[in-house]
Amino acid sequence: MGNRTPLFALHERMGGKIVDFGGWDMPLHYGSQMEEHHQVRRTAGMFDVSHMTVVDIDGEHAKPFLQYLLANDVAKLDGKPGKALYSGMLNHQGGVIDDLIVYNREGHFLRDGHYRLVVNCATREKDLAWIEQVGADYDIAISERPRLAMIAVQGPEALTKVKQVLPQHADALDTLAVFHAFEHDQWFIGRTGYTGEDGVEIMLPDSDAEALWHALADAGATPCGLGARDTLRLEAGMNLYGHEMDEETSPLVANMGWTLAWVPEQRDFVGRQALTDEKARGIDDKLVGLSMTARGVLRAGQKVRVDGTEREGVITSGSFSPTLGHSIALARVPKEAAERCEVELRGKWVTVEVTKPAFVRHGQSLI
Repeated sequence: MGNRTPLFALHERMGGKIVDFGGWDMPLHYGSQMEEHHQVRRTAGMFDVSHMTVVDIDGEHAKPFLQYLLANDVAKLDGKPGKALYSGMLNHQGGVIDDLIVYNREGHFLRDGHYRLVVNCATREKDLAWIEQVGADYDIAISERPRLAMIAVQGPEALTKVKQVLPQHADALDTLAVFHAFEHDQWFIGRTGYTGEDGVEIMLPDSDAEALWHALADAGATPCGLGARDTLRLEAGMNLYGHEMDEETSPLVANMGWTLAWVPEQRDFVGRQALTDEKARGIDDKLVGLSMTARGVLRAGQKVRVDGTEREGVITSGSFSPTLGHSIALARVPKEAAERCEVELRGKWVTVEVTKPAFVRHGQSLI
């Protein structure tokens, strides 16, 4: 038996197919992964993401600590209460320990020096150990929030349904900008997500989670499992830790170069020197999208062959795209890859199209 979220019993009652995910017992789907995917693209779906790890960083040295810990610069959040920032947390070799979102909790009765991190469940132990190790030299308080549940509501009608269920927060939701959050009485609502659609992620006391889930279902939000969450994020070109990035893969190779804050030059951060050296040398591989309209499904681990080099690439994530109606993938390939390459499918090499590493946003094709 794995770890269980506060909504586990409810998932079982609703007929969720339970699988192991990073040591957690989570619903894969509630009957039709395909229908759940379409509901998020067309109306609204909701996901139990309470397995994610929430960590608050507080104290006089919280900002300089995070400026050193993270490759992106939390100074971008200065004077912007509720603003969120996506970043990699790197090792000294420039590999990605984890990717995360950091929120500025300044305001809401808090002065500066208060931040909230949301990191992945499968990397929880090593993340917390690394945060503690790097934070030992700083005057900070590191507090995990295990009693918070988290529900993501995603889709073009997500905000409408959340306002219907939480009318007391309707005004705040109407003015909430993308990648911003507000909090009230232990509820923390951010306009963020992992699907390529609009929506919110709601952190709330675990004792309130089941009531919110039922209210959202009554309002027409479709319960969705891990299966739809994965095809949605793949269509949106969003990285998954352990697939597109890991401790051996740098942000420069994982299409995360935009998350590296090189300025100001005097700001040191973990992994900066290794990335500086890698940037000067030039990268050998890059992350691309692959699109295949022929029969078959692209899957993680399949080999990729590129003209002009003997080095092979590999598919990092692949699946049938419910929105596009054919197979897509993200792949780490030699930098020489151009318009087409070949993928080994069941012992045969099949030609596929090389695209940008994003396929669908807000229900519209990008390829």
